[in-house]
Parts: sequence; structure tokens; C-alpha cells
Amino acid sequence: MNTVASTSPSTPTTHTLRPDIEGLRALAVLLVVAYHYQFPWISGGFIGVDVFFVISGFVITQLLVRGMNAGTFRFSEFYARRLRRLVPVFLLVSTVSFLMISPYYLDDDYYLFAKSWLASLLGLSNVYYYGELSQYFAPEAQALTLLHTWSLAVEEQFYLLWPALLLGAWRLGKGRLVFWPFALLWLAALALSIWLAATQREAAYYLLPARAFELLLGAGVALFGARLPGMSHAQAQGLAGTGFLLILATALLLDSSAHFPGYNALWPTAGAALILCAGQHHGDTLVARLLSLRAMVFLGGISYSIYLWHWPPVALLHYQLIELTWPLRLLMLTGMLVLSWLSYRFVENRFRYRPWSLKKSALLLLLVPALLIWAIQSTIRIADDISFRISPERRAVYQIIAQNNAADLYEECFKGEEYAFDQSEACLFGAPASNGVPDSVLIGDSHAIALIGFMEAFLEEADLSMLMVTRASNPFVRADQTSAAFDGNQEKIDRNTALEAWLSQRPMTVFVSAWWNAYLENPAFERYFLDALDWLVARGHRVVVLEDVPELPSASYAHCLLKNMPDCSIDVAKVRERGAAFARFKALAQARHPQLQWIDPSAVLCDALRCQTVLDGTPLYRDESHLNNVGATLMGQRYRERFGNPLLTP
Repeated sequence: MNTVASTSPSTPTTHTLRPDIEGLRALAVLLVVAYHYQFPWISGGFIGVDVFFVISGFVITQLLVRGMNAGTFRFSEFYARRLRRLVPVFLLVSTVSFLMISPYYLDDDYYLFAKSWLASLLGLSNVYYYGELSQYFAPEAQALTLLHTWSLAVEEQFYLLWPALLLGAWRLGKGRLVFWPFALLWLAALALSIWLAATQREAAYYLLPARAFELLLGAGVALFGARLPGMSHAQAQGLAGTGFLLILATALLLDSSAHFPGYNALWPTAGAALILCAGQHHGDTLVARLLSLRAMVFLGGISYSIYLWHWPPVALLHYQLIELTWPLRLLMLTGMLVLSWLSYRFVENRFRYRPWSLKKSALLLLLVPALLIWAIQSTIRIADDISFRISPERRAVYQIIAQNNAADLYEECFKGEEYAFDQSEACLFGAPASNGVPDSVLIGDSHAIALIGFMEAFLEEADLSMLMVTRASNPFVRADQTSAAFDGNQEKIDRNTALEAWLSQRPMTVFVSAWWNAYLENPAFERYFLDALDWLVARGHRVVVLEDVPELPSASYAHCLLKNMPDCSIDVAKVRERGAAFARFKALAQARHPQLQWIDPSAVLCDALRCQTVLDGTPLYRDESHLNNVGATLMGQRYRERFGNPLLTP
């Protein structure tokens, strides 16, 4: 073990180009492309990104050690090279992507692209996407055109930290880098990744701390791999073969539901590290020869361009609800390869070898583009950009979808104080309240307020004055169960405590709504909801449960009329499959309390085969699970025409 204890200025390093590393890059990018293009069997192809991290850690560390050993390392030169290497092609691909999506992306989707564009240029897209995708009304990940740049941001952040850390350790050790401190650092990084993957999945996926062990694994091979005891050719064959099998097995056996990164990321990254290490000792293993094939080396050489070009068309197709068929896959593969070679030949190679200083590189490749992108972002946010991108006849449809969110129309009934909900006339619906006191209440989350237009069709005729008390992600459960249900969220505790106190004053009609399907994914919520109904019934309330509307396959489906889809209906079988937990909950609640009343808005949408998302040319939804207010109102009118007023029946 002493032979791997340190590396010094005299440590031998490999300066010649290793074609097997280019082939390993090709393997990594092919796995990512196959995964995103939905090739059969490649359910874990996303691990190609993790293989890239190991390669990057290895190559960058070799470069740094070489410069430190020779006394030629300069931070300014290192970062100038990084800028010239990475930014020009990104600017090309992102600009083409912006032009490509401009006729199609709407409202916040268009603005989100502009924000992500600036974040990606500045190497912060992983932080940006972590913030956006952790929100309740998060954008749909598959339609985010620059989502794939999160991994580039992770690498760029590593490049900011690692050179200084490595140089500091090198100088502190007077040219010697000791193995054990590095090993402890790597183990700590691995433990952090495992913990984050188990407790904060989004943070683990997108942020550097959970990925650092992968880059450090490659760095460790660069620092200490060549100092291993003499390795026979057979041993190198075994290491490389094992590494190759680890990568392929993980790509075939993992899927997106796996605990990741954490310990599952260890298998493909260890596989990449074994291949790199074997190649340091013997460059002619079977795996090395396979990875060194001319086609693999070619693809590895243009792998950065391939990675940048491959995703934007997938995002656009998903946004436009276009199925990824085999002809489309082949067309995209061909186009991606052609564009990647052209951008490699005429952009990457034109800029990476220019003798620009760090100041000039930052000015031309960061500052000026950042100002232009910021100007575009500001224009999109301030101006009515829809006016020139959507034809006048389609603009009315767009406005129904995008500008009729009940949570915005009745903001005071949705975003007010959790412990003192608004009881003014602004939140009263239906018949006039006797002495200003309502005799009914609608309680629930954003799905409840999305049904207000539907409910208005029945209230006045039923002589009910209804107070609307809703809040995002805050369904009604017993106050003493709210902490357990929502991990101690104080706002939810305060809201349900205030509701319990208010509902304890007198019997009334209580309309209960929630995003049932989402909450009931957690089996504990079946008990929470049943206990809440028990409590309401015990206090003499007339309880009316509002069932939910069918969920769409994606948020983009809400815009199906704007996407010129011939059929905006969805499969009723999938709707029922998604609602299986709610059907069980409903059966249990009916058995406990036969007097409960149930109103199902989907009765006006679904038949034995299909559920409609459009009525009389009017779009009903604003995203995959919320109605827009115009659509909700139309549904209420249709329900009353077909089935009568449900509030007039006992």
C-alpha cells in the first residue's frame, strides 16, 4: 500500500492521447442519447452522465498535475481554456434552440427558457433547475429545452473548486499528494451523496455535493492509479472487463425510480474508473481495443457537441405532444450527428485553440452574451410577446388557458394568512349570506379553488352562500394529525387548526376537495381523510365530497388545441388506473357514512372509452390536473343541464 501513498513531481504520468478515453466518452454519450430517445432496454442510460463525470475528473486532474509538476500551471490560463472549450458551442446550440422553440413555447414556458439560458451560460443551471423543479407548480422537466445543461454546470462548479484545492494540497505537501486524506475526502463525499439521495432527491440529482464523489473518483485514478503495484496483462483485462460490464449492467437494470445517485451511482462510476485505471497500465486490453475503434473515437471526439444537440428536439417534441416514433428517432440521430460534426469542426476547433486571455475570453464569451440574453429575458417578461408568435384566432384560446387561473382571480381566498383566512365578500359565492354569515364552505387545496367555477353553477339555485377557504397543498385533515401528515409544516398546522375552530361553531354544508390522487399515493392519507370526514359528520355538518377531474398525461396536454392535435381526449382506462386509490377511499367512506354526498365533475367528460379535455372548442384545463376557470364554469353548466343540480337532492 505504501507505493500508492503519494505522488510527487517525479511521478510518471501518461501524456499521450488515449483513444480508449475517447471511446469511453462515446459510450457515455450513446447511453444518454439512447435513454432520452427512449430506445428499448436502455432504462438506465442516464448513468452515461456519471461516466462523463469520472472521465472529467480524471482528465482535468491529469492536466492540473502535469502543469504543477512542470511549474507551468496558471489559473488564468486554465479558466480561459475552459471558457474557449465549453462556451462557444453552447452559445450556438442554445441560440438555435431559442429560435426553434419561439413559435411554440407559451407564456411562462417561454420565459423559463430565457431564465434557464442565462443560468446555463453562467454555470448555474443545476441550481436553477433544482429551484424550479422543487416548486409545487413546477414546470414539466421533459419540456425544458436546456435541462441537460445541469450536468455541465456540475462540472463547471467542480472546475472552480478543485484546482485551488489540489494546488493547496500539493503545496502543503511540498509536491507530495498523500493518498489517505484524499481517500477520506472521497468517502465523505460518497456518504453525503447516499444521504442526500435518501433524504433530498432533487438536491442529490442536480447539485454538486451529491456528485462530487464521481468527479473525485476520476481524480483519484489520475493521482494514484499509475502508482498501483505492477499489474499483469491478465489483471488489466479483468479490471477493464469488469468495468465495462458494470457500466452496461447498470444502464440495462436501473430505471428512473431507483435510489440515485448515492450507492447506485457507484456501479457505473466504479466501472469507468476501472477502465481508466487498467488503461494506465496496459493500453491493449480487449475493452481498450473496443473503445479505440475508429467510430468510437470519432464519436468521443464530438461527444460534447452530441450531448448539447441531442436534447432540445426531444423537449420540443414532448412539448408539442408528438410521439417519438422510430422514423423520428432515426431522423433526429442523423441530424444530431451532422450538426455535432459541423459544430465540432467549425466552432469547437475554431475557438478552443485561440490564444485569448482570460479577460478577453470572459468578455466575449460570458459578459456580452449574458447581457444579450438578459435583454431577451427582460423583453419576454415585459412585452406581450404572444402577440407576434400566436395568430389572432388562436390568441383567445391561449388567454382562456393562461389567464383564467382561479388562484389568481381569487388570490385573497388562496394566498392569505393561514390562521386568519379571508371571510370578506370577496370570498363569498352563491346566494347572499344571511347577516353576512355563510351557510356553506369550500375547503381544500388548489384543486378546490380550481372547481369554483363548477360550483357556482349550483349554489344560488340551492340558496347556499359559500365561503371559499383554500390554500396550496393544504387539504383539510384533523389539526392533531396535520403535523404527521405534512412533516411538521407550521403553516398547514395553523390553517387546519383555524379551520377546525371555525367549523366547530355551527353545522353547515361543507364541500371537501383535494388533489385526491396525489395525497393518496401515501397510504397514511387514507386514514387522515377518513378521520377528517368522521370529525365533520360528528359535528353535524352536511358533507359533500367533490371528486377530482381526470389528470392529463402532461401539462403540455392542456394546450392541445394550440398544438393542432386532432384529438384532445384521453384514455379513460388510464384515468381509472390513476384513480384506484381514490376509488378505495370512496368505498370506505361510503361504508362509514352513507349520508355523504359525492359530486363527480368528470361525469360530463368521460364515457366508457375516452375523457374529453375540450368542450365546444373551449379548453378546460390550465395544466395537467387543474381546470381553468372558464372551463370549470362551462363544466358546471353542462353538469346541471345533463344531471340537474346535485345540491337540490338530499
